Amino acid sequence: MNDTFLKACRGEKVPYTPIWIMRQAGRYLPQYRAVRGKADFLTMCRTPELAAEVTMQPIDILGVDAAILFSDILIPCGAMGQGLEFHEGRGPLLSPAIRSADTVKKLLVPDPEETMGFVMDAIRLLRKELAGRVPLIGFAGAPFTTATYMIEGGTSKNFLNTKRMIFESPALYAALMDKVTGTITEYLKAQISAGAQAVQIFDTWGGIFSPSDFREYALSYVKRIIKDLRSWMKRERSEPVPIIYFVGETAGLLEEIKDAGADVYGVDWRINIDDAVRRLGGNAVVQGNLDPLSMFLPKEKIEEKAADILKRASSAKGHIFNLGHGVVPETPPQNVIALVEMVHRISKK
Repeated sequence: MNDTFLKACRGEKVPYTPIWIMRQAGRYLPQYRAVRGKADFLTMCRTPELAAEVTMQPIDILGVDAAILFSDILIPCGAMGQGLEFHEGRGPLLSPAIRSADTVKKLLVPDPEETMGFVMDAIRLLRKELAGRVPLIGFAGAPFTTATYMIEGGTSKNFLNTKRMIFESPALYAALMDKVTGTITEYLKAQISAGAQAVQIFDTWGGIFSPSDFREYALSYVKRIIKDLRSWMKRERSEPVPIIYFVGETAGLLEEIKDAGADVYGVDWRINIDDAVRRLGGNAVVQGNLDPLSMFLPKEKIEEKAADILKRASSAKGHIFNLGHGVVPETPPQNVIALVEMVHRISKK
């Protein structure tokens, strides 16, 4: 059993720095594309056997120290009653866009086993297939990031509709966030009950805020989830699972982020990781933070950057190597394989 990742999450001594990669099961892998050629994206997410198959691929191909469930942060939106589609080249489409009291009122706070049981089935299947080789990470979108898709009806460049709701209709925004927060909390509990050994909360769009607005309109809901999860785990589990909180464009928000109450803080590449450690505090366990597009460099240059991050992160209580965001589809797989080997080799010295 390789529990290096879990030990690092807890800030315990490890023989080397563990590594996993956001979007490690994805289109850059030919093996993934072979499965994707047989089914559309949502079908893969909703079919436990297919989700488990592609989740397992990076474990065999890359040699990473953790598996992360293949799914999508928008799965709960469909369970709440919003239409969800994915289209090649256009990304997700959610309908109707949630911009009125009527659309918010119609949203459910669903039972995750009843409406998203395929996710928990995939987790249970993966725990059997992994057989302790590496831990399994579950995940969800943070309430704010999830809500941006629901309000915008898809992706956005400036999040105009989301910020208009926040500033013009704060009571409507709060009502929506209450439902989204409740849904995500129960969803994460269900994943943990099914066998997820750690969970990551993705706040991809949190960096669009000023620090004070981030604290009020995004972080407050994440803190609610983490507090609820901790109370629940204390009652229901003999041992708590680590909670990772990742925020995109972290550099201006670290003093706020450190109050989330997470076990591990994901750091993107826009800040030196030693600066992040200093601002998060001496007890911080950090995850990150190689620029995903650094994977197009020659391997010797990738190694230089990996070594620099490992050196800078040595001041942290614990470090999990990762990219600063997800691996992009055009990435050469051999470079990702090489990165995993580099991190293991360098950090053993």
